[in-house]
Amino acid sequence: MKPTRRKFLQVSSLAAISFAIPKEAFSFANSLKSKVSLGVISDLHHDLIPDGPARLNDFLVEVAKRKPQAIIQMGDFAFPSEKNQELVNLFNEAHPHSFHVLGNHDMDEGFTKENCLKSWGMPSSYYTKEVSGLKLIVLDGNDEGSPTHKGGYASYIGSVQQEWLKSELEASKLPVVIISHQPIAGVYPIDNTGEIQSILSTFSQKIILAINGHAHVTQHLEVGGVNYVHINSAAYYWVGAKFKHKSFPDSVHENYPSLEFACPYESSLFAFLTIDPVSMQVTVKGKKTKWIGPNPAELGYDIVTPEDLKNHVKPEIESRKV
Repeated sequence: MKPTRRKFLQVSSLAAISFAIPKEAFSFANSLKSKVSLGVISDLHHDLIPDGPARLNDFLVEVAKRKPQAIIQMGDFAFPSEKNQELVNLFNEAHPHSFHVLGNHDMDEGFTKENCLKSWGMPSSYYTKEVSGLKLIVLDGNDEGSPTHKGGYASYIGSVQQEWLKSELEASKLPVVIISHQPIAGVYPIDNTGEIQSILSTFSQKIILAINGHAHVTQHLEVGGVNYVHINSAAYYWVGAKFKHKSFPDSVHENYPSLEFACPYESSLFAFLTIDPVSMQVTVKGKKTKWIGPNPAELGYDIVTPEDLKNHVKPEIESRKV
């Protein structure tokens, strides 16, 4: 399981999204000595797909080429089981600054936060790291205790973590990137999205952007002076039991039964974020691919929400200029 040049031509062409760093954050962004690049991959769902190692490998081949200052897997990565440790080690050993975010599905099959922390080598379920003059604040959106919880997975950032977040932002002398699995803005946000948005907006002069996974969509929006960017899944879009179908041979579906509820991507999606203190821009170079089998629209999948979700369901990390 070493990185190879397999599919190199497929993964080497990445489209670009650029948007300006908010003026309020100029003074903090100016403290960067040079460009800072982060490689990000989200929602690999290794245990639910037949080619998880190959999809991770595609990302790591590009990491070796582009040499970002850090790499981040943004949750729903792989169960913290003994059989998955080789995959985890491959990610951890691919870069001296390799970071993890805790996703809700990482604790399926009876696994716990503590199992993930031990297997992945995380210092805590939420933490900070400094990379090349940039402060990364990694959040845990899996807190219990949401007063509006309606069942299913926890999607909440509790009061203890909120106070920690405020103190980290208050004390920071460095520009900040907020990283979470569950969205803080946009589609499928955490239960207390307003509370966390308010905290981040209070310190918007320090925050370059906030990134998340979880929703398996491509989206960028600005709320309260903070840029929020959704990083699409490396693997698929989930359509659920109502749209059960087969995209692979029967033998694959027998071993990976959950795939009948998903529309898989032909190749891995990931992105590289570059923060440029000279141009005062953030550039997101994201991957674009194709569907395997019928796409959600062809299945009749159509969800209309205030966020107009269907416009964000694409096999890509979207290319746009803002």
